[in-house]
Amino acid sequence: IHRVFRSIFTTSDAYAICAHFTLAAAMARPGMVAPQPNAPAAKSSPGQARKSPSAPTTSGSGSGSGRPVAGGATNGGSEASPSREGRILEAPNLRIFTFAELKAATRNFKSDTLLGEGGFGRVHKGWVDEKTMSPARSGAGMPVAVKKLNPESLQGVQEWQSEVNFLGRLIHPNLVRLLGYCWEDKELLLVYEYMAKGNLEDHLFRSEPRTAEGAGAFQPLSWSLRLRVAIDAARGLAFLHSSEKHVIYRDFKASNILLDTQFHAKLSDFGLAKDGPAGGSSHVTTRVMGTYGYAAPEYVATGHLYVKSDVYGFGVVLLEVLTGLRALDTDRPSGQHNLVDWAKPHLADRRKLARLMDPRLEGQYSSRGAQRAAQLTLRCLAAEHTNRPSMKEVVAVLQEVESMSRGGFVGSASPRPNNARSGHGYGQSPRPGYMSERASPAGSHGSQHPSPRVR
Repeated sequence: IHRVFRSIFTTSDAYAICAHFTLAAAMARPGMVAPQPNAPAAKSSPGQARKSPSAPTTSGSGSGSGRPVAGGATNGGSEASPSREGRILEAPNLRIFTFAELKAATRNFKSDTLLGEGGFGRVHKGWVDEKTMSPARSGAGMPVAVKKLNPESLQGVQEWQSEVNFLGRLIHPNLVRLLGYCWEDKELLLVYEYMAKGNLEDHLFRSEPRTAEGAGAFQPLSWSLRLRVAIDAARGLAFLHSSEKHVIYRDFKASNILLDTQFHAKLSDFGLAKDGPAGGSSHVTTRVMGTYGYAAPEYVATGHLYVKSDVYGFGVVLLEVLTGLRALDTDRPSGQHNLVDWAKPHLADRRKLARLMDPRLEGQYSSRGAQRAAQLTLRCLAAEHTNRPSMKEVVAVLQEVESMSRGGFVGSASPRPNNARSGHGYGQSPRPGYMSERASPAGSHGSQHPSPRVR
């Protein structure tokens, strides 16, 4: 069984088969709902970095000839720093951690290391040696985010595998780095670089940090910072779309855009990512999953997923960036709950746009720049996917907006109260069909009102 299960993991069609095996294992035990991995992780000595034995190798890309990211490389190290264009490895090359190592790195998953929790499980802050990746004292070495699977998460195994499959192979400055994983007995964990400034959602919609550790972390973002974050996120998405397989991200939203200490943005949560259409097809057909308010209308209606379905989600986030309002908020007046439905008709009108703009940005942007950004948002939100721009074009337009002069066009709307609903990162968003939260990212800490996932 060990050999058969591992061989299944080397195929590109592993997801459905994996679900069958784990569900069958759960059903075999009365009262059990937790998927059980059929094989423990191979043990590794401290500092050892080697290829994942369980991750699919679906790339086949010739661009994988670049030097793989070694487990001991640091976020700022030149050895592992990806080029501006990014690279695709032929197979994941990740550090295989033992469960004992991750217990030591997080001080036995103590409560004061907890960054967030939810339906998927918990995310803890840990420390590892920068070179060997072995556990280090708290405050010494390199901080990491350790995501620990909840054994009762039925879908967690599939999303865990997807994270290893995609983030283990795709190397780009605007994708969060997966450093390694642990698969040992019933324990499934993922280890990421630590993103100290949390996620974009926190900075757009929260005024107070969730814990003492996050004190001062969620200051409102300036116009220039918002543009920089949008450009970074667009570059990450453009890289996914330009790869040989045209990876479709499928869950683009503000809570999945993580920020480092310098506010450089990186995409996280590849649990729902899929390889794009092949063999001349325009789309892939799949079960509808994602987040309400961000999923493209053609995908919600038909299950047909296009590369440009991601562009729609980017348009929703860009609208949030411009307005400072959430995509969905039932606390707003009737008729304004859905931001796209309410605001989209006003984006082409200069005066109405002035009232839509986030009042916290007053005096920071030019009239021309705001209008250009609004026009781009409209194009991204086009009802027909064929009418949406490519992400490469989105990057170019946002860079054009960034270069425009400041001043001249000032928002006139009255200040709007922040809503305490916050999102998550590192794959910690609500399960499809469930309203319970998933664990929050490194640098942001928990949530009481997650965005519901599409069923």
